[in-house]
Amino acid sequence: MSTNPNSFGAKGTLEVGDQSYGIYRLGGIEGADDLPYSLKVLLENLLRTEDGANTTADHIRALAQWDENAQPSIEIQFTPARVLMQDFTGVPCVVDLAAMREAMSELGGDPTKINPLAPAELVIDHSVIIDVFGRADAFERNVEIEYQRNGERYQFLRWGQTAFEDFKVVPPGTGIVHQVNLEHLARTVMTREVGGELLAYPDTCVGTDSHTPMVNGLGVLAWGVGGIEAEAAMLGQPVSMLIPRVVGFKLTGQIPAGATATDVVLTITELLREHGVVGKFVEFYGEGVAAVPLANRATIGNMSPEFGSTASMFPIDEVTLDYLRLTGRPEEQVALVEAYAKEQGMWADPSRQARYSEYIELDLSTVVPSIAGPKRPQDRIELSNAKAQFGADLQNYVVDGNGIQKSSVDQELADTFPASDSPSHDALEQSERAGYPEHSVISNGDRVSNPVDITIDGQAVTVDHGHVAIASITSCTNTSNPSVMMAAAMLAKNAVEKGLTVPPWVKTSMAPGSKVVTGYFEKAGMWPYLQELGYHLVGYGCTTCIGNSGPIIEEVSEAVNAEDLAVVSVLSGNRNFEGRINPDTKMNYLASPPLVIAYALAGTMDFDFERQPLGQDKEGADVYLKDIWPAPEDVEATIATSISRDMFTEDYADVFAGDERWQSLPTPEGDSFDWAEDSTYVRRPPYFEGMQAQPAPVEDIAGARVLAKLGDSVTTDHISPAGSIKGDSPAGRYLSDHGIERKDFNSYGSRRGNHEVMIRGTFANIRLKNQLLDGVEGGFTRDFTQDGQESSIFDASQNYQAAGIPLVILAGKEYGSGSSRDWAAKGTRLLGVKAVIAESYERIHRSNLIGMGVLPLQFPEGQNADSLGLDGTETFAISGVTAINEGTTPDTVKVSATPQGASEPSVEFDAVVRIDTPGEAAYYRHDGILQYVLRSLIDA
Repeated sequence: MSTNPNSFGAKGTLEVGDQSYGIYRLGGIEGADDLPYSLKVLLENLLRTEDGANTTADHIRALAQWDENAQPSIEIQFTPARVLMQDFTGVPCVVDLAAMREAMSELGGDPTKINPLAPAELVIDHSVIIDVFGRADAFERNVEIEYQRNGERYQFLRWGQTAFEDFKVVPPGTGIVHQVNLEHLARTVMTREVGGELLAYPDTCVGTDSHTPMVNGLGVLAWGVGGIEAEAAMLGQPVSMLIPRVVGFKLTGQIPAGATATDVVLTITELLREHGVVGKFVEFYGEGVAAVPLANRATIGNMSPEFGSTASMFPIDEVTLDYLRLTGRPEEQVALVEAYAKEQGMWADPSRQARYSEYIELDLSTVVPSIAGPKRPQDRIELSNAKAQFGADLQNYVVDGNGIQKSSVDQELADTFPASDSPSHDALEQSERAGYPEHSVISNGDRVSNPVDITIDGQAVTVDHGHVAIASITSCTNTSNPSVMMAAAMLAKNAVEKGLTVPPWVKTSMAPGSKVVTGYFEKAGMWPYLQELGYHLVGYGCTTCIGNSGPIIEEVSEAVNAEDLAVVSVLSGNRNFEGRINPDTKMNYLASPPLVIAYALAGTMDFDFERQPLGQDKEGADVYLKDIWPAPEDVEATIATSISRDMFTEDYADVFAGDERWQSLPTPEGDSFDWAEDSTYVRRPPYFEGMQAQPAPVEDIAGARVLAKLGDSVTTDHISPAGSIKGDSPAGRYLSDHGIERKDFNSYGSRRGNHEVMIRGTFANIRLKNQLLDGVEGGFTRDFTQDGQESSIFDASQNYQAAGIPLVILAGKEYGSGSSRDWAAKGTRLLGVKAVIAESYERIHRSNLIGMGVLPLQFPEGQNADSLGLDGTETFAISGVTAINEGTTPDTVKVSATPQGASEPSVEFDAVVRIDTPGEAAYYRHDGILQYVLRSLIDA
């Protein structure tokens, strides 16, 4: 790689105390002074990585002189400072790195060149499931079960921790990835020795989880990417991106008593969804910013995927420094952050306003207590209207417009129907046609009731529609925030002292985001009250928010399934999509931690906290929510005496070492991994089989068949395997054939390191609607090698590949929206799909398809499969792709569709080629990003 030409003379030094740092100054670069904070971070990145090829003086000039009113059109190459992973997405990353080492050897290169070139950190937090709850040993039992389920994966990660340089693993039972990042891993300003000089530069991060922007609250520019992009970043490849539009979000006022940070973030989520911020940066400014605590900033940043922005930035200020000190960062680091931010014009200055593309404003004093649900984070409901809104929404889950009982749908997986990453009216109309209408309060609607008498632990109770089956305090969004966590604990204390109890049908759980939470609950003396209400520690992990709630109470589950009850979950998480939280809960609501406990006490969503008592005290007097809600000043006073710097320094002192379980795991040794042929968790992937040192020419596509014809808003959760593995599914049969008992199937997420399992679960979501079939949901298609017979998508793909027939996917708007799931692209590739033709794409999934050598094409503007008369039974040809071999990407390629039995095409159209940057074109020419990187390292 060429050395930095320093075209703008930006290279200089910064003295902080006794230490000298090399920096790339922004001062003096025309246009830089009034750039948004986030774009200043990007500008420094380009200055530092300028090489005259990937990043040129023209790129730097274009960013510095950014036109805030222009639509994004200029591509830049962003080089993240580090990579963050959680275990579900991290395992396949490490699997691919291990496979690349072997491929490097086979191609005659040095396998030890395959190392993260940027610091990579993985936090194991997605594997713990709440199997045990409501008892003192819940944490120990759940961790024990977690190790039994996942020991093979954990051994592999232990090997990776020892085999790869600059790769660290935070073991299970430590905390949630984004909270650990916020409290410990994030640097705000990075340092690294380059060419014998210690450089200082902004902390930037890409993460294999869509909620990575949580650390935006600490002034760190970070966002979620697919595992494929993360692997490339780990290997030194820049992320191609367009200079984004930046939305300035002005904050004024202060949060009123009775409202919480959760209420603020639900309000902001609703506002930004309505405004439309997909693919944009959001940046908070104004006098009100200084009054927003760091934990609240992080809570807001965490919800970026829910309102669709790439990042949600807060600039560095005194609040940032105070948090760095509190969380145990060295004083030298804090001094560097302050000096660097002020030197670079990255220090918050309310008197100076940056240029923004769009503007929005919120007076924090107008925020009111809220929840969101029953199926999307942006569907905010004011708490005062919650009972009425529940009654209206219940109609959609229990009866249709004719008052006829709807049949229940067997939901055997978590992680379904994430929110679209584009607030398109067409998508909303499509969801309404599908039977999932928007909120519309029906004030005079008859309340639906179906009381069922059951017995739980010898106690006779009645459960009904709307009863709270899960009330879980979980997820990085809120567990990182002491104000809402302590408020929950103090509400529990007040409730217990009033004699209130939680009904027996409610599954309660407390899953803090880090051990620090446990520490301040203990110091404040809150655990006895939480435990009295059933809120025992169940684990340090994402748990309920990602579908790891574990089963609801058995007797309740039996009643739900026998009588088709619409019971609910209430959680302090960030996502509540249908089928995600638990197969038995049709309706799911996001709420602040204290409101989670309030709903646990109420036992039902059919509840008005203003007018209905939660119970009676020991004297028989009614107790309302207002009677036990802690005063904000009391919460803050308790926090002030319960949280100290020592808690963070002690809990994070040896965070990568792990407990005795982790340390006693048998760990393979050596630079290359010894793949076990009988492993059903970790297998060598096939991406590099037969790979040559030079790529083969790109070819046109001929004789292709349609594997699936899909509608609008098909998400990566529809595509990517997630949740439990059904016994009669292709993945279940594979595991059974390999001697795995049904009880040991575990989840798709836990088996992400085995492509044989994952490919069998791709497009296998029980809610997938493949329009090749009428009235059939799930992972099925028509197999035209078998006369169009109905078949599983996996079995059909195997037949097509055996016959040498390429495959295509037809799709509607917003294809691939939702979480950044690498297996949505990997599985697509391994099923034999060569191209996807959609109306529009979500940015990460489109990029990931290219990263796996799949061609993303777009229907002509205003057209789709139906308007063109395509029913999916045709044979497709795609010509003009070979132009990519010449180093230029065509704007369009010709698509021809020939009906069954015909000799000539009936439909021809020019599809837009969605390879948007030269970097993406290079990845496609090499048949994938990993192959491109591997060949680059061979030549290096």
